[in-house]
Amino acid sequence: MENRNFQMDTQWNIVYYPEKPTGFGILIIGDERHFVDESKSFWTQNEGKCTVLDQLKEKGYTIFSSNLFGRNWGSENAVELAGRLYQYIMRSEILNRKIHILAEGMGALVAIKLMEKMKESIRSVILLNPILSLKYHLEQEKEHKFFYKKLLRELTCAYQEDQKVLESTIFNLEDNINLDFGIPVKIIHVLAGGKSYNQSKQYQQILDSSKFNPTYILPEKKPQLGKICINFFTHHESIL
Repeated sequence: MENRNFQMDTQWNIVYYPEKPTGFGILIIGDERHFVDESKSFWTQNEGKCTVLDQLKEKGYTIFSSNLFGRNWGSENAVELAGRLYQYIMRSEILNRKIHILAEGMGALVAIKLMEKMKESIRSVILLNPILSLKYHLEQEKEHKFFYKKLLRELTCAYQEDQKVLESTIFNLEDNINLDFGIPVKIIHVLAGGKSYNQSKQYQQILDSSKFNPTYILPEKKPQLGKICINFFTHHESIL
């Protein structure tokens, strides 16, 4: 069986099985384009992501992911479901209880909250082109009227709050990005003309610190992404 799709709290989830499992698991938290349905997922449909998926499976990783209510923007509902998915996977699969997380774009907002809530259960985290500050992301989009309105609609749907109240709440947030939970973190940026890596001043300080030492990849080097992830993950598997 290559993969298994199942529902939890109306959301589709998927487990990708390796031929020779090592007992280590990876939770993938996707970006804005991410989806999981009853038969497929973004990571099986997108050629580049499928290559990374295959490389991780060849290394023996059992990988799991969820639709997480679509464009969740780090909502508590998405964080709670990700935590429940972890518990379900631990009951149904034979895996080491400390998992890796691979989060992309918007998915980093969920990953950071999981790092805070589940730090004892997380082995290491890779953040790929992460959005770490919802406040800064909203401020950036304000320059683009159409996309700003679209983002506000998505946020209103994700957080189930009045649009004006939510907008005010986000803009009044402290831009306090905390990645220091005692969990190894690697930040990877694919330099493809996006602005996700050009974020707040505090985020720039994180990037400049030796602790997180980001990796930058040119678009033509994207096939190396799987290898970079594997090297980082395996480096943190010596202690079970």
